[in-house]
Amino acid sequence: MKFCFICAVILFSASCAQTPDKETVRLYARACEAYAQGRFAETTEILRETKKFPPALMLRAKAEYFSGDLEKAEKSCRRVLKLRPSSYEAKLYMVRILREKGDLTGALKLTESLLADNPQDIRTLRLAAELAGERGKNDEAAILLDRAAELSAEGAMVLLDRARLRWIAGRGEEALEDLARARAMLPWDTPLLRSIINLENLIKEVMR
Repeated sequence: MKFCFICAVILFSASCAQTPDKETVRLYARACEAYAQGRFAETTEILRETKKFPPALMLRAKAEYFSGDLEKAEKSCRRVLKLRPSSYEAKLYMVRILREKGDLTGALKLTESLLADNPQDIRTLRLAAELAGERGKNDEAAILLDRAAELSAEGAMVLLDRARLRWIAGRGEEALEDLARARAMLPWDTPLLRSIINLENLIKEVMR
């Protein structure tokens, strides 16, 4: 809860020029905790009166989306975009919402805009591939997924770096968890895989 509160203060400060409202921050922190535990109905209820704080509105939109209330989720996302037109996350969820509502044309148009601004984003590439597949363009979908697979190696490198830090800090079990996730993310055999295996073997040998 304390960590959520700190994050809320940072987000509020980044979102608004005015002094943070303590009650808004407190509600957002509570909602973050509920959302993290999968309590989506509670999340939306906590943030029901939120009107002007984009991070809280976005959190409410996601909770509404995962609760299956597409109409409310769309309304919340559009409010986020009105307050912050550049919100990538709001646009991403709008694509998902439009797609599930059957508006493939709207979803495709917004996806193309997202790819133009974020050509290296795995989530957008995956969504674009799904939309291409639904339109029968399997070759296009395969190209998009190939790009996403290549980028997944970057995520594996992040986990490898964190595993090294955790190992140095004496947190061997957590380091092994990162390495297992990193290995699963690699789309093919690469020199990076050998680095992961070597560190795994070293940690396991020392921990025996």
